Amino acid sequence: MPDQRRHRGPHPDDLRLFAEDAWPALRQAAADLSWLLGRGYPRASSLKLVGDRHNLVARQRIAVSRSTCSDEEAARRASRRAAPEALAGRPLWLDGYNVLTTVEAALAGGILLAARDGALRDMASMHGSYRKVSETLPALDLLGRTLARLGVAEAVWLLDRPVSNSGRLKGIMEERAAAAGWPWRIELAGDPDRVLVEVPELVATADSAILDRCRGWFNLARETVAAGVPQARVVDLTLRGG
Repeated sequence: MPDQRRHRGPHPDDLRLFAEDAWPALRQAAADLSWLLGRGYPRASSLKLVGDRHNLVARQRIAVSRSTCSDEEAARRASRRAAPEALAGRPLWLDGYNVLTTVEAALAGGILLAARDGALRDMASMHGSYRKVSETLPALDLLGRTLARLGVAEAVWLLDRPVSNSGRLKGIMEERAAAAGWPWRIELAGDPDRVLVEVPELVATADSAILDRCRGWFNLARETVAAGVPQARVVDLTLRGG
């Protein structure tokens, strides 16, 4: 069935599943899962154990999984995370869909997760296709202004070539950047993850597989949302003191 969504907003049950009264159980579940991951237990079976213990439904389990990592992973990712001032005069390579959909979700009122490694992740999912939504152009504008404010010399956007509509989005982005005078280069790549872990420059992504292998990364989605979407629904599952 074609994707007919016009917004990157919340699932109908999200306001209930991620209401403040659900946070204590979600935070404890995230802490329990992080503890198990730090001791070498497999993620899938650990998530089932933790989810069953805390009576979490499927969407809550996804959120807990996306928010957690081991102490070692968190420390390693933090050691390679660049500060905003480090971007001035330097290029930045972007995991295009990863960054864009998070900002779209923020603008649409979707749930965002402040993860243990510092990254900001959304709850959206893509299944081989991308559909332009009402928030796409505003999200691109927000990202463009953020990149300009940070003084990025060139933003190299990588879009997944196999994802349908990538070529169309590339054209939209190129027109937007040309009109605003932004130094953007948009490329279609068969496997953006592979490129991003090999480039010597800083990358922008919240993909944990890339964060664990890249030379250095910048928290662009979180920076953009913090500055431009103060009303964003951010759920922080970090257990305080844990």
